[in-house]
Amino acid sequence: MEYALKWVRILYIASAFVTDAPSKPSRSLARIATIVAITTLISKVTGAARQMATAAVFGVGPAVGAYGFAYAIPSFFLILLGGINGPFHSAIVGVLAKKERRDVKPVIETITTLLVGLLLLVTIGLIVFAEPILRFTASGLFISPEEALRQGIDPATYAVTQQTRLIAITQFKIMAPIALFSGLIGIGFGALNAADIYWMPSISPIFSSVAVMIGLGLFALHLGPAASLSANALLGGQVLAWATLAGAVAQWLIQLPVQWQAGLGTLKPHWQWQHPDVRAVLKVLGPATFASGMLQINVQIDIFFSSLIPNATAAVSAWSYANFLVMAPLGILSNTILVPFFPVFSHLATSGQWDDLKSRIRQGIVMTAVAMLPLGALMIALALPIVRLVYERSAFNAEASQLTASILIAYGMGMFVYLARDLLVRVFYALGDGTTPFRISLVSILFIILFDFLFVKPFGAPGLVLATIGVNIFLMVVMLWFLSKRLRGLKLHSWIQPLMGLTGASALSGLVAWGLWTGTDTVWGSQGFLLLLINLGIAALGGFMVYGLAAKQLGIPEVQVCLTRMRAKIPFL
Repeated sequence: MEYALKWVRILYIASAFVTDAPSKPSRSLARIATIVAITTLISKVTGAARQMATAAVFGVGPAVGAYGFAYAIPSFFLILLGGINGPFHSAIVGVLAKKERRDVKPVIETITTLLVGLLLLVTIGLIVFAEPILRFTASGLFISPEEALRQGIDPATYAVTQQTRLIAITQFKIMAPIALFSGLIGIGFGALNAADIYWMPSISPIFSSVAVMIGLGLFALHLGPAASLSANALLGGQVLAWATLAGAVAQWLIQLPVQWQAGLGTLKPHWQWQHPDVRAVLKVLGPATFASGMLQINVQIDIFFSSLIPNATAAVSAWSYANFLVMAPLGILSNTILVPFFPVFSHLATSGQWDDLKSRIRQGIVMTAVAMLPLGALMIALALPIVRLVYERSAFNAEASQLTASILIAYGMGMFVYLARDLLVRVFYALGDGTTPFRISLVSILFIILFDFLFVKPFGAPGLVLATIGVNIFLMVVMLWFLSKRLRGLKLHSWIQPLMGLTGASALSGLVAWGLWTGTDTVWGSQGFLLLLINLGIAALGGFMVYGLAAKQLGIPEVQVCLTRMRAKIPFL
């Protein structure tokens, strides 16, 4: 702790040269967007390196499989409390953004005092009750030998499951303090953004990934090729857990000097519980935390059902790797599509231009299809080479690639409905209605339980993704029904032709991409990173070209809009 505080003091002095002075005027929105975009891109690249390093060291073995179960609760807190746009961040920015910094300090210190007390109790509870919590959230890891025999689980698989259980309990106890640091990170994010400081909150997640990569690097250097052996899985799991905790601590510590230099509160206890701004933040914080928590419940349900898969260790590991491959492009495209449409929806809804709003909803859905359907088709066609290119090295072998690719194929089937659902949620928000999508989400919990129950047993790990797709389809149908009723008809029949046409064009592009991959792999093979990259590039480029040509022939206005925007960026198209 003494060394940590020493580094905080050093960073505090250094921050004086990079932190905005209190009197500095607010940055323009364009500059803020640029700062956030650049730092977020760096963070995503670092996150990708972290995933690749984890796969190389552990593959889909017990250490990373146990981590998937043990990290579910700590990551719940990290996303819920510590994430940008999380409830702590949103509540503090919403209440304090227009306040003077000298008025913000006592409010931040009071909220921090209250938070540390509450989350410290939560942390202690997580450590003490680690095993009962995991028994509830991942009950499949705790089956008896008799039950394993009855289910036909072979002894070797059962032994791995038991090893995973022991590692997961250890990891859970190590990472429990993340609950406390998540709240501190969220407060820091909110305080800095409220004071017009954006670079530090955006860049701080990088330190979390770097901490994990340093831990994995030291572990791999120490043990060499033996790092992936089952005998070293417990040690590897502990290293992974401690490195994750160190990353969360670093993410908080790196904010402190900037926060202190800006006059946004210190660690000094403060007790102004009746302060109007404190009460205002807490008033927003409660509902925001509850609403955000609902979004994480589906993940916890999936974790529970994944523990029931016979080879749960490999399944949850592969699920995590495939999820990352999907979320990276999905996050970029969601910002490209959703961000421009939301203010348009809001303006049309506020001004009562209902016909134009209906037209824009259709345009948004079709634009989503234009982008997501071909991406999903290519992900289905090229799942195995994509996984091989990104992950297959060291401990991540061909068998792990096959399992991860099967899950990636399932994800490819649901790319369109995932983003279309989010677009429809924005329409409700533009109409000033956050209650309807929230109530629909509550009902969807029952459906995720039902679909997980129906799909996980016959399909294994891909069944988790298929269940999510089923829930997203349910959400889309119900939201469209409510919107059609509220807006007196959406003319859904006019959506069928373009969506069917784009589906056909996407299927054709997937077939062409698969054919090109198969052909190049047959002619000159795909051994080695460079050759694999070339073959994959040829297949993907061919698939996209066929899709572009086929989609252009459909005469869909939204396709022309996309092509126009691409020509503006790439003149030779």
